Amino acid sequence: MGAELPEYYFRVKENGAVVFKVDTENRQRRIEMNQIAVVNVNNGQIKPQGDRTLGEDELEVIRDWMTERTATLARRTVDDIHRAIDHLNLTTQWAQSKATDAQLEEFTDELLLAMHDLRTVLVRKKADRLSRGTDAAE
Repeated sequence: MGAELPEYYFRVKENGAVVFKVDTENRQRRIEMNQIAVVNVNNGQIKPQGDRTLGEDELEVIRDWMTERTATLARRTVDDIHRAIDHLNLTTQWAQSKATDAQLEEFTDELLLAMHDLRTVLVRKKADRLSRGTDAAE
């Protein structure tokens, strides 16, 4: 490993991460990762590991990571929505041009219900924005 390792490593998990302090300054010159905390980006909790007390510098690194992670997840969500639109368009083209009756029968009702549910939510949210006069700002 030619590059210098970061001081902290965040093992991402579904709702946050497990935070490790990386140590290479030991007699065996091995990489040691000592768990120092568990973080939850959904509720902002930072739980120190065991009896450990986190220093202000450690808390700052963790909070910075949480801010970055939240922004990354938000960008991914928007990207996923754009992909969903593409998939809907591709599905429409496939259903119109290539799908057999048996294939359409397999998922039509489920897809129609999901699309109806989505449409209902989108129309309600759009109406809420229009009634507040905020549609153009978003």
